[in-house]
Amino acid sequence: MEIKKFTEEDILELARTAYETGSASFEIVPHKCVLLVIDMQDEFVKPGWTVFWVPEATRQVPKIKSLIEFCRSKSMPIIYTAFASTYHFLDCPKTGDFMPNRYPQLSLTNSSWFKEGKIWHGLKPQQSDIVIYKPSYGAFYDTPLETILKYLEKDTVIICGALTNFCCGTTARQAYERGFKVVFGSDVTSTDDPSLQETELKVLRKGFAKVLSMSEIMEALR
Repeated sequence: MEIKKFTEEDILELARTAYETGSASFEIVPHKCVLLVIDMQDEFVKPGWTVFWVPEATRQVPKIKSLIEFCRSKSMPIIYTAFASTYHFLDCPKTGDFMPNRYPQLSLTNSSWFKEGKIWHGLKPQQSDIVIYKPSYGAFYDTPLETILKYLEKDTVIICGALTNFCCGTTARQAYERGFKVVFGSDVTSTDDPSLQETELKVLRKGFAKVLSMSEIMEALR
């Protein structure tokens, strides 16, 4: 039996199709889902307050609020995450201080940032919701998130929030590697550079998540 040989053009076409139009084949089962609202906190959402403000995240607040309310109407657990000073920042990856996303050229000294992990008032959690404070990008790193999901007997996470290519994308990858199904909101996640949004969505679409718009997520949950 002759084994088919793939040309460079074949490989490129396969990859491009998966990046641009691929779709994970799992079904979305509503009672097995949890909504993760990633880092919609003042540092990223409050206009102009920090250098880390994500303007698109601010604009998406009404849509994310609608998604939260819809999921809540389906009795779906809502889990918020936020950066906060969990252990005087001693549980953060130590190499973080070397990264250019800290903007060392600005000599930032505002010590009030990322202390409380306060969720933006327009998306205020209810008493029945869960808020997880995390020390790094991914919501599974040094947090009880995996334990909580297993306790709730949920196998699917729906991700919205900020930033698409940092905390949201890292959380999607971590969830995938732990065997969870991932649904990633294409228009309820945002980046500080909008030109990178689709690039990250392509990578997630090919290998980590089912990428859907908010309306598609709601339709699947109906």
